[in-house]
This record gives sequence, structure tokens and C-alpha cells, in this order.
Amino acid sequence: MSKRTGKKAAPSESSSAESILSMLPPEAQQWAESLPWKQRRFVLSLCHLMCAASPEMQAGFLDDYTADGLISKVLEDRDTKQKVSRYLEEFNVNTELDTIALRSYIRQFYIHSAQDVRGQPDLYLESALKLVMSNTERNNVFNYILGFELIKMMFRMSWFQHEKLYRLQRNQDEFINTYIRPIQHTHKINRIIVPKDERLFFARRDYFVQKPVIGEKKLVELAIATFTTETTTNFGFSIIRHSQSLVFDYDYIFGAEQEVLSYTE
Repeated sequence: MSKRTGKKAAPSESSSAESILSMLPPEAQQWAESLPWKQRRFVLSLCHLMCAASPEMQAGFLDDYTADGLISKVLEDRDTKQKVSRYLEEFNVNTELDTIALRSYIRQFYIHSAQDVRGQPDLYLESALKLVMSNTERNNVFNYILGFELIKMMFRMSWFQHEKLYRLQRNQDEFINTYIRPIQHTHKINRIIVPKDERLFFARRDYFVQKPVIGEKKLVELAIATFTTETTTNFGFSIIRHSQSLVFDYDYIFGAEQEVLSYTE
């Protein structure tokens, strides 16, 4: 009688392959199973290179390999595109959602995602695959664009304009903690705005009304470093879902300066 070792038998190579392939959509699974040996070697080589590449290299490859197809799929969602274009106009943001802008944003989305999961490239690749394969994830491209454009707008506001913006919001504390404080912290550590008295959160000083001067490339880098893709996408989604989730009055926020009371944190 043979002795029981208590160990489970190792899965066969065929069962392992079937298990992995079963995770694919049916069409992809059928395609993978139908490949002859020579083409299977090519697929394995690509898988190896993707797994070994840095997130930034993965982003570059996915941009070159998928962007054109993704743009055509994203543009199929005409309703969301029109909504985002209308909101950008209401916020006085001059960004045209043409194919050039969409391609740039899809690449940026890959790069932003790569920075969010630095050190975990498997999670990054998973998020990129979701974007390629899921209609819901592709719709998030528009949410991301709207959120990122508004974050850029707030980065270019003075701290006095930040105060006027946050005072319009229904949930002021949440808005300050989620958006205003992180932006002002980034302003400070990059010496874009240098407070003379850091004990005061809002104070009527020269720096308080100073307009940040940030080039477009630097602005994008700072926004990516300050906010995750999730925060950015959720910001845009909240506005598309409910127009008053961000209360906005352009003339009031960007109008002439008014007397304001400073207060301590």
C-alpha cells in the first residue's frame, strides 16, 4: 500500500494553461488556443518583455500599440464627450476634445497609473488591460480628463481664489482637505508660493493673492505627483453624475479682490 504524503499533486501543464486562458474573454481564449507553435513563441516573448519592462516603458508601448484603437472606442461615447465638453466650457477651460488631445490624455493616463502603483507593475498592467478591454473603464477616460483639467485650473489659482472657490462648496472641509490643502502644499514645497507666515492657513498677504506661474509641462508633472488617477477620475465622475457637486462662479472667483478675514488653522 502506498503511503499518503499529504501533498497535493502538482497541476499539469495543460491544466495550468487552461486555467490562465479561462481568464480571457471567450474570443481571446479561442484565438490564443488556435495559434500555431511559432506564433505562440511570439506571444510568450511579448509577455516576457512586458513583465520585465518598467512601468514607464509599459506605458510607452501601450500608447503606441493601443492608442489609435482606444481613441476610436472612446469617441463612440458621444454623450459623455458632449457632457465633458460642456462642463469644460462652463469652467472656462479651453481644451478641445479632439483626437490629438485624447491620444495625449490616454498616454498620460498610462503614465499617471504607472506612478500610482510604482513598484507593483503587475497591478499597473492589470489596470491598463482593463482600459483596453472594458467599456466602463474606457468611459473613465472622459472622467479623468475633466478631473485633471479642473485640477490644473486650481493649481493656477491664487490662494485667495482657492478661498473663494471653497466657500462656494456645500462640504467645505472635505473640499479643502481633498483638493486645496494638497495643491497648496505642492505650491509650498516647490516654492511656487512662499508663505511668510505658515501658522496661518489663509492670510491677507502678498503671497495670498499671488498668481502661481507654472509652465504646462511642470503643471502636468505636479498634478500627477499630487493626485492619484483614482482621485482625479472620481473628481470628474462626480461632476458628470451631479453638476452641482462642484459649485462654480467664474466672475466671483476670478473677479476683483475683496476684503477677507484671515483665520488660523
